[in-house]
Amino acid sequence: MNLRSFPYRKVSIAFSLLALISGGLLLLTFLRDDTRHLFCPTGTFQNLRPTAAPMEQQLRAILHYATSKTVPQQSFSEISISFNVLKSISPCNFLVFGLGHDSLMWAAFNPGGETLFLEEDPKWIQTVLKDAPGLRAVHVAYRTQLQQSDELMRTYKLEPECGPAKAYVRGNTRCRLALSGLPDEVYDKEWDMIMIDAPRGYFAEAPGRMGAIYSAAVMARNRKGSGVTHVFLHDVDRKVEKAYAEEFLCRKNLKDGTGRLWHFEIPPAGKAAGGEGGDSFC
Repeated sequence: MNLRSFPYRKVSIAFSLLALISGGLLLLTFLRDDTRHLFCPTGTFQNLRPTAAPMEQQLRAILHYATSKTVPQQSFSEISISFNVLKSISPCNFLVFGLGHDSLMWAAFNPGGETLFLEEDPKWIQTVLKDAPGLRAVHVAYRTQLQQSDELMRTYKLEPECGPAKAYVRGNTRCRLALSGLPDEVYDKEWDMIMIDAPRGYFAEAPGRMGAIYSAAVMARNRKGSGVTHVFLHDVDRKVEKAYAEEFLCRKNLKDGTGRLWHFEIPPAGKAAGGEGGDSFC
């Protein structure tokens, strides 16, 4: 998540992360070994039994954060909001925009689930996966630049394929905000949780997060399964992130927030107030 370098952080943050990961591991072990005997017939909790791969991922995360001075960019309070949601819905389908030093943590928080990272820099993917080969990451080519954000906001309503009534992502080359060229596995799944902490959005030629925010909103609105899609957006202190969140993710869907993180719960469009009518996402 654009986390190639970090300022020095207090050791307490690293220990807090260890506590979160370790607590999840202990809870998973309890569910696996004891709870099924106390409350349910043998085999009822088979879907909760962690496979070797997720368990290894959690242990690798504990080892990594216990021995590294590099900690995630998000604060402990910001991480805790996402962690609490994952604790309630995992194992789930978790899509993360950005790959960084916190990626092992996110994957460890979703044992047995599908966690996929979208990263703009193919060389950075190789660097991260060298130390964390169990992570799943794919390269994304963005077709916007941050300096286009105002123009895209002004003109997207002029393209019917961008509007809320027809919006889609896969193959939508007519809408410049739609991430139309992602791997099929992104489109083939319904994502229960989406974290947007990338791509880069702090200089004019950077891709900006306009497409990521728009596409997350469209995927959430087009959800066919039950329940809401949890969308987390980081760096909402920045102008573009805030403006695009209010335009596409909507204040009425804002569930929680702290620091520079907002948490939205987005229902399928057919279940949202007002249905699919109108020319506004909100």
